[in-house]
Amino acid sequence: MIPEHEVAALFPGFEKKLVEELADSGSLRSFKSGDVLMKTGQYIRATMIIISGLVKVYREDEEGNEFFMYYLEPGQACALSMICSSKQNTSELSAKAMGDTEVITVPLDKMDVWMQQYRSWYQFVLGTYRSRFEELLETIDQVAFRNMDERLIAYLRKNQRSLKSNIIPFTHAEIAQELNSSREVISRLMKKLADKGMVKMHRQSIEIINLHENN
Repeated sequence: MIPEHEVAALFPGFEKKLVEELADSGSLRSFKSGDVLMKTGQYIRATMIIISGLVKVYREDEEGNEFFMYYLEPGQACALSMICSSKQNTSELSAKAMGDTEVITVPLDKMDVWMQQYRSWYQFVLGTYRSRFEELLETIDQVAFRNMDERLIAYLRKNQRSLKSNIIPFTHAEIAQELNSSREVISRLMKKLADKGMVKMHRQSIEIINLHENN
């Protein structure tokens, strides 16, 4: 059982009865950095709500190549798991913990009941769908309408915000994989950013100095 005060602190807008049910019915699960929470093709049996840490959601092809989609932060839920739970479909995305992470898993049979019973849960689910949809649109816009140098800067900014750090702990090869590019292209563009004083390159990470447009 999850302590009610922790649920109430994370979701102050939830009705007291909903907080009680979520604390009673939800299961708390812990993951280490790099642990996979959800795999492509997996049947989803519960909805995941992030309590602490950070979860990366990405697409993965048959060869294991990853394409970064968005991050899930504390207080956010996986919209895909909500959809899959209600329709009992398989996941088309994968999710991985970016550090020590805790999530609440909500049983499948609670979804429809809470949607009808609690206005705050209904709003939470709709808000989750809307936020993830907007993030997907942003990703599509980046791919369809932006050059790779613009996409790289946007990617670095997103990681800076989500990780709450100027140190992005990825190699050029990892960034290239997530942006569906080549290591050579990313290295070339990163060198341009470094020459402008916007980033510093380290062996296993990128340090953001200043990514403002006027550089």
